[in-house]
Amino acid sequence: MKVTIDIECTPLEARTFLGLPNVETLNDFMVDQMKQRVEQNINQMQPEEILKTWSSFGVQAQDQFMKLMQSAATAGMGGFKAP
Repeated sequence: MKVTIDIECTPLEARTFLGLPNVETLNDFMVDQMKQRVEQNINQMQPEEILKTWSSFGVQAQDQFMKLMQSAATAGMGGFKAP
């Protein structure tokens, strides 16, 4: 047997019913702090530098993957290397 009960209530009513603390003020404070930090650091963000970092990581990851595949292929052929 399966019983389903739908309860309509606000998040505040649910927290109160379950005995959970109201963290709305803390949440607002954290969001404000994050906004302030983003605003303070937005001038230091340089899209060109970020793209260089991301692209160099991508190239390095691709090289590592190719080396891994080559070593796996070489090991699979019993150490045989094509001329």
